[in-house]
Amino acid sequence: MEFKTLANGIKMPMVGLGVFKMPVDKTKECVLAALKTGYRLIDTAQTYKNEKEVGKAIRESGIPRKDIFVTTKIWLPDYSFEGAQKATKRSLDALGLDYIDLMLIHQPMGDYIGAWRGLEKLYKEGACKAIGMSNCFPNIIADICETVNIKPMVNQVEMHPFFQQELNIETMKSYGIVPEAWAPLNEGKRNLFRQPILTEIGKKYGKTAAQVALRWNIQRGVIVIPKSDQEYQLKENIDIFDFKLSDEDMKKIATMDIGHSEIVDLLNPKFIKYVHNFKY
Repeated sequence: MEFKTLANGIKMPMVGLGVFKMPVDKTKECVLAALKTGYRLIDTAQTYKNEKEVGKAIRESGIPRKDIFVTTKIWLPDYSFEGAQKATKRSLDALGLDYIDLMLIHQPMGDYIGAWRGLEKLYKEGACKAIGMSNCFPNIIADICETVNIKPMVNQVEMHPFFQQELNIETMKSYGIVPEAWAPLNEGKRNLFRQPILTEIGKKYGKTAAQVALRWNIQRGVIVIPKSDQEYQLKENIDIFDFKLSDEDMKKIATMDIGHSEIVDLLNPKFIKYVHNFKY
């Protein structure tokens, strides 16, 4: 496993397991399988409704708590100074943990600056070892960094060969923020697992198109959290540290960018309304 060092010196694994839309009755088993395979980063959220199962898996794994990096996220109804603190306490209780390695604000909407102030307090108190944002485009992450006292240490956004977000990465790096990719395999859209460019590159290294896509992000300095509940995929997704893509490979993959998401349009007013009214 390779690690990225956050602005405060904490090391974060570069590959983790995302549990978005993972059924509650399968979460514990899948997280245990991932931990057994070698994963040490688990990414959940309050809206995923499976924090409790993630916590059970961590405790049952037998792996020292200090060796597992746990990320979770708070949602809009708790976006205030006090609300963020209460929400974090709920996550700690659900996970059954004494601290959260990385707490994220899930969407930059509503009073997310007020919520950030609450996370700053929790960070200083040690309840959160690191704090960050999610789903911030370059203008938003820059505005946050110019506003707050403690800059986000991570910004988790959609990033894969079809939506590369180079400006966002440049912006994050200019502020010392580590980029993290959700849906690094584009949820399989555009036939990513058989995509010709990725497949052809993979043949040179004895790797799959998915492994090439993940390795591409790793070489850009981006942490990835692919989701899988299949054991062979768990093994495949973490087996990406024994090869390196050439500059030519990276340039070929750069041509795949379509410049926008086909998973969710964060700029669509209808999506903003949906998020504000989403109940979990």
